[in-house]
Amino acid sequence: MDGTVLVADDDRTIRTVLTQALTRAGCRVHATSSLTTLMRWVEEGKGDLVISDVVMPDGNGLEALPKIANLRPGLPVIVISAQNTIMTAVKAAEADAYDYLPKPFDLPDLMKRAARALARRNRAAPARNGTPREATSDLPLVGRTPAMQALYRLVARVMNADLAVLIVGESGTGKSLIARAIHDFSDRRSQPFVVAQASDLAGADGPASLLLRVRGGSLVFDEVADFDDESQARLVRMLDALPDPAPRIMATSQGDLAAALDSGRFRRDLYYRLAGVTLAVPGLRERVEDIPLLADHFLSRAEAAGAPRRRLSPEALALVRAYSWPGNVRQLENSVRRLVVTAAEEEIGRGEVEAVLGSQPVAEPMPLGAAGEGDRISASVARHLRRYFDLHGGALPAPGLYDRILREVEAPLIEIALDATAGNQARCADLLGINRNTLRKKITDLDIQVTRRRKLM
Repeated sequence: MDGTVLVADDDRTIRTVLTQALTRAGCRVHATSSLTTLMRWVEEGKGDLVISDVVMPDGNGLEALPKIANLRPGLPVIVISAQNTIMTAVKAAEADAYDYLPKPFDLPDLMKRAARALARRNRAAPARNGTPREATSDLPLVGRTPAMQALYRLVARVMNADLAVLIVGESGTGKSLIARAIHDFSDRRSQPFVVAQASDLAGADGPASLLLRVRGGSLVFDEVADFDDESQARLVRMLDALPDPAPRIMATSQGDLAAALDSGRFRRDLYYRLAGVTLAVPGLRERVEDIPLLADHFLSRAEAAGAPRRRLSPEALALVRAYSWPGNVRQLENSVRRLVVTAAEEEIGRGEVEAVLGSQPVAEPMPLGAAGEGDRISASVARHLRRYFDLHGGALPAPGLYDRILREVEAPLIEIALDATAGNQARCADLLGINRNTLRKKITDLDIQVTRRRKLM
């Protein structure tokens, strides 16, 4: 790796780690905690690559991107940020950042991206139309897990493409929010955003009325897996005769479209028209590490709306993390809103969470079939991993995938087993089939909180 890298971050540890790693790789490095200093270096012509944090003591790194582009066209900027929301990724893409990584970032992954940026540093960035929008706190698209960050980056890449988008995921995962974010941060943001059901296609004037409403905006077909044969046929004919300018077409589905295709319940020609890009939104149990982040987000939102300040005790948060959340993010939000109203004190205790979750619907058990339990779990893991690879849009995930995946599986497995055994480590070790000392070491290594309690039924 050859070139000069400008590093701007107010965290001394991050500056030190990046300086050492980049220097070992053969780069020259200038590091600063000041955005003003960074901009002076850029203006002086220093640097072949910029790696910058977003929130700096004297300014915002995203707001500096247009200035950097004007001063030094083609100078790549990699944005790193602890603000792990879809808006950060989208705004970085809109402001022509070369790449975006959430904190905490994987150092080898960042080094690979830096090497690619330096290799392409003389290539000018394409111009974009419009200006970045302000971030919206209404969208609970929050998450720092790899699956969510990969999804955010893919959304940022496709938001201004002319491809149709199919958004799949379980109920309550935020499919409609993803569609809205794609529209709100795209070049079509000033045009209508229309959500349509099968009934909107009925009648002689149904498709024409839809197109008249949406004009050149975004048209989202909600839960297309539920469309009957006639609605699917009408939709195919409408998509084949779109006017100019054509609207952006998106669709959502919580149903298994692959199974519907195999059984003939969903038209293949319609599927191929809708699935220009497929975005898979993971369920909450697939992103357990995001649950505390989301809970804090909903507590802060409630407080901003005038509700009393609330926080979850460590024991309450452990129970929230261990719950299955069959209704995903929507169920979590509703539960937090209820806790804000019903909690007696500022700190929400475990008993109050048990009272709320005890009245919640539980996930339906998997149907028994010819395959054994291990086969069903293996198939589920395989589907998740294929989706994880697909979300990288043809690129490979960051190095170290084996240990990262094992850790993501191991931690929730132990947490759920501990919850099922009411925190009894001897019973949990027996349930898992491992030595109790091994369990204790894993609890320590994975920083798992253990509380003995009466099991919530």
